[in-house]
Amino acid sequence: MVSNMKKISIWMDNKFKSKISRLKKDTEVDVLIIGGGITGLSIAYNLINKNMKVALVEKNKIGGGITSRTTGKITFLQQNIYSKIEEKYSFEKAELYYQSQKDAIKKIVNIIDKEKIDCNLIKNKSYLFSNNEDNLEMIQKEKNILEKFNEKVTYTNENFVIGEMKYQISVDNTYVFHPLKYLYNLKDICLKNNIDIYENTTVYNIERKNELYYCNTGKYKVIAKKVVLAIHYPYFLKPYFFPFKSTLEKSYVVACKVDKIEKTNGITPNNPSISFRYHENEYPYLIYLSLSHVMQDEINAKEMFYKLKNEVKLLGLDPSYVWSNHDIMTKDSLPIIGEMQDNLYIATGYNTWGMTNGTLAGMIISDLIMNKTNKYTKIFDPKRQEILQIGYSFVCNVKGFVKGKINRNKKFYNDKVVYLRENNKNIAIYKEGSKEYKVHSNCPHLGCGLIFNMEEKTWDCPCHGSRFNLKGDVILGPSNYSIKYDE
Repeated sequence: MVSNMKKISIWMDNKFKSKISRLKKDTEVDVLIIGGGITGLSIAYNLINKNMKVALVEKNKIGGGITSRTTGKITFLQQNIYSKIEEKYSFEKAELYYQSQKDAIKKIVNIIDKEKIDCNLIKNKSYLFSNNEDNLEMIQKEKNILEKFNEKVTYTNENFVIGEMKYQISVDNTYVFHPLKYLYNLKDICLKNNIDIYENTTVYNIERKNELYYCNTGKYKVIAKKVVLAIHYPYFLKPYFFPFKSTLEKSYVVACKVDKIEKTNGITPNNPSISFRYHENEYPYLIYLSLSHVMQDEINAKEMFYKLKNEVKLLGLDPSYVWSNHDIMTKDSLPIIGEMQDNLYIATGYNTWGMTNGTLAGMIISDLIMNKTNKYTKIFDPKRQEILQIGYSFVCNVKGFVKGKINRNKKFYNDKVVYLRENNKNIAIYKEGSKEYKVHSNCPHLGCGLIFNMEEKTWDCPCHGSRFNLKGDVILGPSNYSIKYDE
């Protein structure tokens, strides 16, 4: 393995430094967008010049959340999603989802062309592939339904860097890009068009009074007529619980230098999935994702990264970057986008397809805010009965909570992590050479026991996906609070 492997996503290894300040005074707006990922910036962009005062707040840095850990694919060939939707609902609903993805792709490309955004956009083919004969029927079924949508689908038998593919289909007119370059440009465009953006500004709670939303950021507040929760885990809706029938899926990613760029991207039809794409930077890279699993089912990140590195080693590749990501997976395979209650909007549950669905959420929610009709409003309605099931999520949360407690005593930390009780509080210490990093070992969100991620040097919550750096600062929600140790 290469000795200088970076334990961050390839997108985060850039020279762009944001200089946006935090909120420094009370303010009143027509629309407050909470979250500075692809969803929040897409909504803000769509509200430019709409005679509304719009503000966006981000708890960390723009693009620093889930968007910065994606593989950056812009495709409508998404495993066997159309077969799943048809089986759960109907052919018509599967076709509507397909149309929504095509429209989102068109939207991204049009914005890039119109605004002349340099974000390494490459048009390419998308593949659905497998070496397993058991998956042939699944691939064929997806091919059949796509052809009923009048999509041109090709059965191929090509080889890639990742090995000989026996069973595969491909479609044209899909893309890959650099997601953070795209977001940074959207941010600059919004700022130039009088959209207020604040970084390092956390909204801790929201109250509704007299048809207005009072959003508390600690020292200051934002009073808004309309609020959008453009965050990965919309914790405001019900304290502690994610109010939809869903699971959290974790995956592991590497970027490896290769000899040349192929204009292809692909994914396997079933889980644990394998996904790949190419990226041109200073060198050509293959971005490879594997070993996806329900977050609570496997909490030894070090072992999973070890397996991933061995996978790419067998392909003759060495990782230059390694990172992990997690996604909210809805039980009906459809995102959750729309109005949750009067003038409170939500966008989440993208089922790993955040680039298209985040853009789609920008289209739907901006239309709802402006009282415009959008043909996709009903299919993604947050109030549809199929997802309003709290019980399942609660079971998963308890499962993660218990595993977090039990695995404190496991030996995969190599004595570098110590858990103890101090002053009637649960404490953890990570030892790195002569340095010690002491933190509170329970997640502030619900109190789940935190697991140390030896590869990325983060404290991870196995219940809901909150993450904290070595010093205890929160880097991913739903937690809004740090785990810094206070004497």
